[in-house]
Parts: sequence; C-alpha cells; structure tokens
Amino acid sequence: MDSEQSLPREVKVIDSASLFSLEERAGDLRLSQRLAPAWVRANAAPDGKHYLWPALWANLSHRPDVPRHVRWELLITLCTGDRVTSLLDVIPDDFTSLPKVTSREEGMHVRRLIDQAPSVREWLLRAGEGRP
Repeated sequence: MDSEQSLPREVKVIDSASLFSLEERAGDLRLSQRLAPAWVRANAAPDGKHYLWPALWANLSHRPDVPRHVRWELLITLCTGDRVTSLLDVIPDDFTSLPKVTSREEGMHVRRLIDQAPSVREWLLRAGEGRP
C-alpha cells in the first residue's frame, strides 16, 4: 500500500456479531489494539449498534506477515446502556465491506458520543473492576 494513502473517510456501524468477529480476528493476528473477546461478549449489548471511526494507519514493520491496517476508534454500546471507547486494529479486507453511517449528521453524532464516552479502562475503574 502507498505510504501516503489517506485514511478511509467513513464511519462504520456494526452489530455485535461483527464486533465479536473483528475482535477475534485482531486477536488471531495478534494486533496491538483489541479487547479480550470474552470481555466484549460479556459486556457488549447483543442488539447494540457499535461504531468505528478511522484514527490512523498502522504498520507492523517487524511483522511482515501482518498487512497494513487501520486503527479505529471504537464506540461500544454496553448491556447497561452505557457507551465506552476503545481502539481496534482492523485489516482492510475486514473493514471495506462493513456498512457505513449513511448521513453526515449521524457521523457527527457518533463523533460527539466518542468524545464524551469514557474509555473501557475508565469505565472499569469507575465500576471497580480493573482491566478488560
């Protein structure tokens, strides 16, 4: 891929099954930014909408077997109704087919939610649970 390639200019909306799949794939590839799939399965709202906002291209130069990928800001809707943020590394083959947010207004609403939501770590500390 071209080192000057721009980030995807789209916000992705995913269901919980897709979120679980992406987290497991990131784990299988041993990508840096991911949550434990068991934590995600236990805490993500089964029928929730979750969002991916592109943050940066990541390249593991020490691991040429891993394709260049996008690090996404992830907004997770929890079973409690709370929303939390994390990061998730996703390879292009896995994100290109994901559905996009369909309006600029929805995209801006997602950005506000990401900016206001605590990180998973902050949420866990408030709940007295520690790490995911």
